[in-house]
Amino acid sequence: MTPDTTPTGPAAPTAAPEPSPRVSDPKELLLGYLDHYRGVLLAKVAGLTEEQLGSSRLPSGWTPLQLLWHLQRVERRLMIWGFLSEDVPDPWDDHRQDGRWTVPEGLTVAEVTRLFRDQAERTRAIVTAADLADTAPAGGRFPREEEAPTLGWILHHLLQEYARHAGHLDIVRELADGGTGETGV
Repeated sequence: MTPDTTPTGPAAPTAAPEPSPRVSDPKELLLGYLDHYRGVLLAKVAGLTEEQLGSSRLPSGWTPLQLLWHLQRVERRLMIWGFLSEDVPDPWDDHRQDGRWTVPEGLTVAEVTRLFRDQAERTRAIVTAADLADTAPAGGRFPREEEAPTLGWILHHLLQEYARHAGHLDIVRELADGGTGETGV
């Protein structure tokens, strides 16, 4: 990444609002909150310079771009490799051998953002076509039948992963440029 200081992050999205407090359908509620937190994450990285996206402000060393890549890969692992039990080449490619997050060499901010959005669309299509009580087939991420969770469990786990990391990004964005709140501006 070039040490440019011009904002080059993803275009500022219109973050999906939180689902209505009147939503009673669990699938709609889970998908609505996933959309909301994805929008929050994209809003927080939007406007950061390429240098800020590729730099860490924390002792653990992760960067905002690595976080975005990590979340896309978590979603891919849980939905494609997990719920669908499809073969996923190198499912842990967001981690180095020491466990730290990494982004493959040569991927641009725009490509990482596009892949993040593409995975979100694929997840929505998978969830729309299934029931929350459907269980992932054995194989892939969940090798034994007794380990295979329901779609509802997977979505809840994915939602908590997004919410937790949105909180992490709150701190990083504030340290980077003082931005606070759900959009980071």
